[in-house]
Amino acid sequence: MEFLDIPLFDDDFYKMIFRFIINIAFLTLIIRLIYYPYAKRKDYVFTYYLISVIVFFLCFTLKKYELDIGMALGLFAIFGIIRYRTDPIPIKEMTYLFVVIGVSVINSLANKKMSYAEIIGANVLIVSVLILIERYWALRQQESKSILYENIENVRPENYLILKQDLEQRTGLKINKVTVGDIDFLKDTANITIFYFSGKGDG
Repeated sequence: MEFLDIPLFDDDFYKMIFRFIINIAFLTLIIRLIYYPYAKRKDYVFTYYLISVIVFFLCFTLKKYELDIGMALGLFAIFGIIRYRTDPIPIKEMTYLFVVIGVSVINSLANKKMSYAEIIGANVLIVSVLILIERYWALRQQESKSILYENIENVRPENYLILKQDLEQRTGLKINKVTVGDIDFLKDTANITIFYFSGKGDG
């Protein structure tokens, strides 16, 4: 049955819905359970979901035109280099963007030569690698803060451990290193820089 030379329904609808369910399930694992607990960036969660959904339906629709692998990779590259001029994306967020686009392309463009077991297996492997890198292999980022410290008795080299303990108690951070800058004896203050690891696993 057609309307204006366009079929009202065909069997590919079921295939689209099933693949979309697979896609959104693995995207939720990647975005909500792997990326968000560490990054805490709700704006990127919104962006990743919307871009991945649009890429999925765009690729699935264009698949009807039997695109060759070159065209598919071209589309993948175009979406993979998206940049926001007013707010450049950090390298980690850009990598996750690349991942969610890649997952959506895999789930939408896989043809009859690729079984559902292979599709789901590819998704599982991607998620597993992300978990392994994010939780166990990722290097912690060392950050620093400058502090105006008033107890200059503790800035003596022999009182380094006392100084570090005092700063940890005040800031609530697990401090990796402390450096002492300018000292003002008139005001009994010192400029101190503390170094600590950001993210989970600070302790």
